Amino acid sequence: MIETICGVDVSKAWLDGWVEVGDYRRFANDEAGIAALADWAGRHGAGLVVMESSGGIEQDAFLALWQAGMPCALTNPKAVRRFAEAMGRLEKTDRIDAEVIARYATARRLQPTPPPCKEQQRLTALAVRLRQVTSDITVQKQRLHSTRDPLALASLKEAIAFFNSQAKALAREIAALIEHDPVWTALDRTLRSVKGVADRTVATLLAELPEIGTLSNKAIAKLAGLAPIANDSGKRSGARSIGGGRSAVRTILFLVADVVRKFDPTIAEFRQRLLDQGKPKMVVRIALARKLLVRLNAKARETRAEIAS
Repeated sequence: MIETICGVDVSKAWLDGWVEVGDYRRFANDEAGIAALADWAGRHGAGLVVMESSGGIEQDAFLALWQAGMPCALTNPKAVRRFAEAMGRLEKTDRIDAEVIARYATARRLQPTPPPCKEQQRLTALAVRLRQVTSDITVQKQRLHSTRDPLALASLKEAIAFFNSQAKALAREIAALIEHDPVWTALDRTLRSVKGVADRTVATLLAELPEIGTLSNKAIAKLAGLAPIANDSGKRSGARSIGGGRSAVRTILFLVADVVRKFDPTIAEFRQRLLDQGKPKMVVRIALARKLLVRLNAKARETRAEIAS
């Protein structure tokens, strides 16, 4: 059991640490500061450093602390904030946030979050960048319709050509990474066996949902943010909604599920049955995405079992 926990509030410039003996210290968010944080937490007997997922700015500290031999865990910022409010801590400063993170981790008995291997880190970085570039292409193409000046049009077309070349290069690198890993190669083949699921969908799933095939269908749906959240109290049965989860995975599944149902009669029938029941279109989209994810998860589970045997 982990007895002493160090909570760390992360910003671009600083790492604010708090340990349960009540000591607080601020460190620079750079290589020297991270090393000093590891030493300070170790001298206080911390068995775990916990920080919030903060859009990527926590990654350098998270990985460096693991490399220094200090186990780390990542947690959800929204959950920590709600914990603080439930404890009556309405104030918000870097020091208070670090303390609340530590107390939240203790209450939840958080365990270390294993760091991804270098290949997984690279695949995720490339997949994220490909998504950004694809979004840039869409934006530039939308601007074409409202542009009349020849020079401005030429500039837009040049930008689109540049982003297209970047997208192709990123897609090639991702394909090479997947091909180099036997497990990814097998999962790629398995996931693409569902007609309508193409390379970018597989890249997103492997990069941002690496747990696919290792969790139950219910757990994987919750991880992707496709599990309806109950909203009942007494005699009231409130409408269920989705929230949280990995938005990039959810977004691509919304799009791909609509393609898959054109080739898969069972999914098409499932969709029509929901529409006939008068379900709102967004509810139908969520249900289709979840059904597709459950199918892909089952196929991935079978593939992982075959590899392990």
